[in-house]
Amino acid sequence: MQKIVTSESVNVGHPDKTCDVISDAFLDAALKFDKNSQMAVECSIKNDKLFIYGEATTLADINYDKIAKEILKEIGYEAEKFTIIKEISHQSPDIYQAVVKNKLCANDQGMVYGYACHDTKELMPLPIMIAHKLMIEYENLRKNSKNYFADAKCQVSVLYEDNIPIKITTVLVSVSHSIETTNKKIKKDIEKSVIDKVLKEYKMFNKGDIEIIINPSGRFTIWGSFGDSGCVGRKIVVDSYGGAAKVGGGCFSSKNATKVDRSGAYYARFVAKNIVYYNLADRCEIEVSYGIGLEKPLNINIDCFGTEKVPMENIYNFVAKNFDFSPQNIIEELDLLKPIYKQTACYGHFGREDFSWEKIKKINL
Repeated sequence: MQKIVTSESVNVGHPDKTCDVISDAFLDAALKFDKNSQMAVECSIKNDKLFIYGEATTLADINYDKIAKEILKEIGYEAEKFTIIKEISHQSPDIYQAVVKNKLCANDQGMVYGYACHDTKELMPLPIMIAHKLMIEYENLRKNSKNYFADAKCQVSVLYEDNIPIKITTVLVSVSHSIETTNKKIKKDIEKSVIDKVLKEYKMFNKGDIEIIINPSGRFTIWGSFGDSGCVGRKIVVDSYGGAAKVGGGCFSSKNATKVDRSGAYYARFVAKNIVYYNLADRCEIEVSYGIGLEKPLNINIDCFGTEKVPMENIYNFVAKNFDFSPQNIIEELDLLKPIYKQTACYGHFGREDFSWEKIKKINL
């Protein structure tokens, strides 16, 4: 059976991603001073206005304006011209008392998903990994060129046969650029300095089979918040598995580790990746549901889509013996009280080896 799976990634200048990065920078600033900070400070952006809002219970003295303007400047905005509007309160004491007990408990209800497969060396779906790598290469290009700006997005389609990737069918890249930069130059630069660099890693696929589309709109000179609005958490599929697997209802960025939308999803990926790494299955998706104020998850469901190499009972036993989905353990095992979150906000929360939830646990089978 054949099917095509398409995934997208966006660069830091996409207004939604800009808001994710700024919000996670706030979280890092809090954790640098107070590792027990309870944070959910988000933002929205439009034109030269940035709205910062949410809840923060922390001993840290956070200079929200300074942090935001530093990031806006890095992205390429005239940050000093921005108006910043803030509405920030403490976390509700009702929520706080439900979470901070003898052992930390879930900050909210909800379900999270983790996924892994044998598509790539990262044990991630191929389309989303290529898409993220395209945006990383584009960021390298735009930082060293006056012709290009930080707002960009790409889309990658892969043909699968019996759940095995056999061909990259389409690569679409759209990048913002100066008025003087011609379409001819854009196509040459992007193909040579972005697409070709990424595809070198995937020589098993014939570039001649790929339809390459670059800036199909013809012009992309009005970029970022002046061409669109942005808000935290609107790219949850980009952040996770690119549509190849399910995602939970909550976003990741802005949230500290007691919020299981984030930490639970990280741990579910950690467990799924270990199941695939230890060759218990070729594909694995884990669903975990939580309830606010509860120490343990309500339910854990594992689906290996018929690719399991051992009975499913054995896989459930493997998980029960080696992993603990309680928020307290997740935070301790993955070391989630450190200021590590700004770097997660762009190019995917999964598939990058420097994150603790991407490590392989030493297990004696």
